[in-house]
Amino acid sequence: MTAPDPTCSWCGRARAAETDPLATLAWVSTKENGEQRWLCPDCARNHVRDIEGKLPDEYW
Repeated sequence: MTAPDPTCSWCGRARAAETDPLATLAWVSTKENGEQRWLCPDCARNHVRDIEGKLPDEYW
């Protein structure tokens, strides 16, 4: 059994809809409250400051 293809948690875009293999690799996986979420390349680029804000202080 394979896992369902992810969709963007912000815009709802499906990764399966990507026609460019490199765009498929650009998807971002995050883990929030133990739940895995996915962001498409466009949403990840638009919300990079939100993503950086969630990094632990040790990262910086």
